[in-house]
Amino acid sequence: MLAGNTWGLDSMFTGIIEEIGIIKEVSQHHLVIQADKVLEGVQIGDSIAINGVCLTVTTLMKNCFDVDIMMESLNRTGLGKLRYGDHVNLERALTMNGRLGGHLVLGHIDDVGEIVTILPGQSERILKITTPTGLMRYIAYKGFIAVDGVSLTITALDSISFSVSLVAHTLRHSTLGDKRAGDTVNLEIDVIARYLERLKECDNHEITLGMLKEYGLAEKGS
Repeated sequence: MLAGNTWGLDSMFTGIIEEIGIIKEVSQHHLVIQADKVLEGVQIGDSIAINGVCLTVTTLMKNCFDVDIMMESLNRTGLGKLRYGDHVNLERALTMNGRLGGHLVLGHIDDVGEIVTILPGQSERILKITTPTGLMRYIAYKGFIAVDGVSLTITALDSISFSVSLVAHTLRHSTLGDKRAGDTVNLEIDVIARYLERLKECDNHEITLGMLKEYGLAEKGS
């Protein structure tokens, strides 16, 4: 699993995008992003998710902030393709007294997917995204996934791809509304899937309802 530039309990997100930022400067290991809302209360050293990648604020200026990017993040996410003027999804790290409107997102990108089709629905737009085959085992029907940092629910899946529905609000308030077939997106699986995989490895047996209850991942009375 790929991590961003920060670790710890202070680096968690909800997948509810707060603002669309604009790339103002790009270098090999450095980004300058124009923003407004996400700069409220932010200090140097705080975490901001940029297209779902957890990065640390290194410099603050009027209406802009800087982040440094590790080579691993450039190689394993879509950040390396960003150019001057590009739009990015922004979200500040979750505070303990904040509302959890989406799902728990760590900002640790697992891999990059590709949008293969975009179809209109009755009141939404449906994106079909292919993923590396090793990632599909962690993706479940009606489960959560973060796509470029946006918390979304899986509406359909097969062996190599999954679909998500984007409502009008998401289309207006994130960069997903501008995506086209062939575009790549950062993917982060639900954190619960990570822990279930680890529990299975440690206990060396199949996951059962009893195991889920034992580790607090299912209600005792279910």
